[in-house]
Amino acid sequence: MTDQTRIPLPPSGPSLIERASGTFDFRTMTRPPIADLPPETVKPPVVKAAPPAAPDAIQPVAVQPVSARSVTAPAPQPAPQPFTGTCHAIDRAHLREQCLIEPESAVTGLLEEFRIVKRQLLRTAAESREGKGAAHGERILVCSAHPGEGKTFCAVNLALSIAAEKDNEVLLVDADFAKPSVLSTLGLPGGPGLMDALADPSLAVEDCIIGTDIAGLYVLPAGNATGSDTEYLASSRTGEVLARLTAHAPNRIVIFDSPPALAASPASVLAHHVGQTVMIVRADVTGEAALRDAVHLLAACDDIKLLLNGTRFSTTGRRFGTYYGYKE
Repeated sequence: MTDQTRIPLPPSGPSLIERASGTFDFRTMTRPPIADLPPETVKPPVVKAAPPAAPDAIQPVAVQPVSARSVTAPAPQPAPQPFTGTCHAIDRAHLREQCLIEPESAVTGLLEEFRIVKRQLLRTAAESREGKGAAHGERILVCSAHPGEGKTFCAVNLALSIAAEKDNEVLLVDADFAKPSVLSTLGLPGGPGLMDALADPSLAVEDCIIGTDIAGLYVLPAGNATGSDTEYLASSRTGEVLARLTAHAPNRIVIFDSPPALAASPASVLAHHVGQTVMIVRADVTGEAALRDAVHLLAACDDIKLLLNGTRFSTTGRRFGTYYGYKE
């Protein structure tokens, strides 16, 4: 231990506070006491008695007129305007051959899977209409990183599933202008489409929409491809055309089947006009680096969801559809 007897003791005398008090006059820093003021003489108020009123006199009371409050009735909401294009029948056997959802058929595992997928998308769309979350939640972009990962398969099945809703209708837009495949998948004839409406201001996009015999399902073809597809999508007219797709139809969902994000540029431009993006990830095919790159290109959309496609094994043993008697 240290020998503390060698530490010199401080010199005796007044303390530091006492020496500071002798140097500085702390009394000058305090406010002088307030002198006692003599109490004022308060004179009682003189109250004059009111003259007595006549026994039969009635004092008139001034009544202010109540102004009628003008109440403006809310403007009636316009009735939903359905598309009036030509209606075409869709071959159910053609859908079955492509392993797509077959309307009015028995419950299958595929149908149950897309019921789960659409429920979250419809919830987000409803919240967007109420002003919660991102705008244009009713517009859904279906995309993938590379070709052959099942984006059109998922987009068509998602549209068929939403068309079965009782409170919603769906418009499936083929936005893969270089290699459109929605019409051939559904067995529908070709015709003018979205790109024609963007390139020709005199063409109304409503006139390009194809009706189907599936209640609530409409299709907008891609149209004739041009050498400036991305530039047309990036123009100000795109916002006007897309707004017409949901005008006077608050329960309409618009699904865009876009080209792969890493193969063509229109997907990154369409991401600016949608509120939700579904990125298709094919099991054992889509690489992590490609997925990250594709998501980065679609960053203009704040809500990007991943949908795993082509799985053959479930760690939880989930097998939708078997409860209804369906078996693979």
